[in-house]
Amino acid sequence: MTDTAPELSIDLNADLGEGFGRWQLTDDEALLSVVTSANVACGFHGGDPSTMRRVCELAAVRGVVIGAQVSYRDLAGFGRRAMDVPPGELADEVAYQIGALEIFARAAGARVAYVKPHGALYNRCVHDETQAAAVIEGVRTAGNPGLPVLGLPGSQLHRAARAAGLPTVTEAFADRAYTAAGTLVPRTSPGALISDPEAVLRRSVAIARDATVTSIDGQPLAVRVRSLCVHGDTPGAAALARRIRAGLDGAGVRVAAFA
Repeated sequence: MTDTAPELSIDLNADLGEGFGRWQLTDDEALLSVVTSANVACGFHGGDPSTMRRVCELAAVRGVVIGAQVSYRDLAGFGRRAMDVPPGELADEVAYQIGALEIFARAAGARVAYVKPHGALYNRCVHDETQAAAVIEGVRTAGNPGLPVLGLPGSQLHRAARAAGLPTVTEAFADRAYTAAGTLVPRTSPGALISDPEAVLRRSVAIARDATVTSIDGQPLAVRVRSLCVHGDTPGAAALARRIRAGLDGAGVRVAAFA
């Protein structure tokens, strides 16, 4: 009898439904043919009821897991502007967004299977204990005590989720630069976005297979994660996601949803 190595597996998630009204940003249909989890905008940074319904229907048909991507109330800034929202108000707004998406997920024969903050809220919850706790309170108010929370390893968001008894799922970013501390380089800084498809592919395989990524200053970082994110608003995101998935398959990594 011979020992066999454990199967390598990773989830591939993308931000979807980020249009609003007649304005369309993400190529939802193309991305839903590649990714295994969909972070669906819930109306506060992008998305509207019809878009949410359409994305949920497409995701359900294609077997893609639906997640609520919650945000600060900031349509004009696409949820990427720093905001100071009172904790109680933020908790209510997070619960509101999850509840809105749950309606359309259920109508499509699915459920909201996880929650992920977006943009400025995501970055704030890496370090800010109060805002992170408010997000988790909102998740609990939404009524599903076992709803997983997707976020950066070591974040205050995950600490608050574990304290509340919620499952946590760690993720890394295929197309974003990392600091030596393991956090994301701010989008306003040079080199924050990785635009070379070959570089993104190499990073993706290294994250999934070797649990490592190189920081912006050339330092190797350990990144043991269960999910890999490709930003849906990146130009050519669908083609890039297909390339990443093919590269992962070729490297012996199975792409499968965590939920």
